[in-house]
Amino acid sequence: MPQFAYYGRDQKNQPVRGQLEAATTANVVDMLAQTGITPVSIEPVVEVKDAGEVLGGWMGKQKVTLVDLMMFTRQMYTLTRAGVPIMRALSGLEQSTQQPGLKKLFHELVQSLDSGLELSQALARRDDVFDSFYVSMVRVGETAGRLEEVFDGLYNHLEFQRYMREQVKSAVRYPSFVVAAMIGAIAIINIVVIPAFAKVFANLGAELPLMTRILLGTSQFTLTWWPAILAGAAMAFVGFRMWVGTELGRLAWDRTKLRMPIFGELMRKGVLSQATKSMALVFRSGVPVVQGLTLTAALVENRHVGQALANMRSQVERGESLLAACQRAGIFTPLVLQMVMVGEESGTLGEMLDEIGSMYQRDMEHGLKSLSQQIEPILIVTLGAMVLVLALGVFLPMWDLGKAAIK
Repeated sequence: MPQFAYYGRDQKNQPVRGQLEAATTANVVDMLAQTGITPVSIEPVVEVKDAGEVLGGWMGKQKVTLVDLMMFTRQMYTLTRAGVPIMRALSGLEQSTQQPGLKKLFHELVQSLDSGLELSQALARRDDVFDSFYVSMVRVGETAGRLEEVFDGLYNHLEFQRYMREQVKSAVRYPSFVVAAMIGAIAIINIVVIPAFAKVFANLGAELPLMTRILLGTSQFTLTWWPAILAGAAMAFVGFRMWVGTELGRLAWDRTKLRMPIFGELMRKGVLSQATKSMALVFRSGVPVVQGLTLTAALVENRHVGQALANMRSQVERGESLLAACQRAGIFTPLVLQMVMVGEESGTLGEMLDEIGSMYQRDMEHGLKSLSQQIEPILIVTLGAMVLVLALGVFLPMWDLGKAAIK
């Protein structure tokens, strides 16, 4: 059974850390609630394996991709909808699939079910494929007898996640290529072009313009100290990753990302779309509000938004309405708050949250389509400034040389 590391606060609001063994994060939440601890974050503990275990696992297990997981979820939805028993469905999938990773996965699931485990417990054994959200939703479907609906919702959830990632990658591909080309051009200019002109300027015997001296000094510094520059960049990168790996660092960085110009608003809409779509799925599946907020807070990739959802859960536990908790969170617009109010009063909270997620998704798609148009002027101005500096630094001394020759 997997181990989970938790961070929370006790009844005296003092920070508490520890580890618990449980099947899912929902079980950890229940165990902590019994001891009076309010969890803030729950993360699975990654076991460190030696080289032999890693090599053996790499040789014996093919990775199950997101597309494979989507296919498995869709197949399980179709088979459960047709009334096929779970054991028979998994056995049939094992015999029909040609993907080694999936075949091994199906075989392990069949063995777990044959040993008396429930499907959610069998999925929890393969935490490299099924995250805590997936396992918890399947457990809810088993308890409520709505496994077919849960698999359908999980498939739509995974399809949405894949679509959003592809949209983001497509949107940042052009700016990334332009920035990389600019960095390469700057490196070539400093290492190759300017040193060649430096030899010419050295023979002028006259005082060089300020811009030219700056270019020559920058080039000389780069050529002399490039090992230190690379080492400093590597140390800064490693230090940044270590800082982001801490609880406070990750929270601060995720908060900063949402405040970035241009990209921050897109990230915020993407995270809120993910959060509201996830809450809609769990609420439509019959999950209580408190447990649904716990699952969503653990699923959301942005720690700042996850902490806001965890605070909302604490407020709901104290007897406040979801609308009041959303208002205090400060991450939703007034229109969203109105839709939450309508959903609570009409008993259609799941449908309203799904509509909110779709609204955020549409706004993000529109922003991604216009992203290149927003970034293009910045890139053009930056490139123009580079060309202007280079032209002034290189051609001003040559212009002075030409005037001196004419005289």
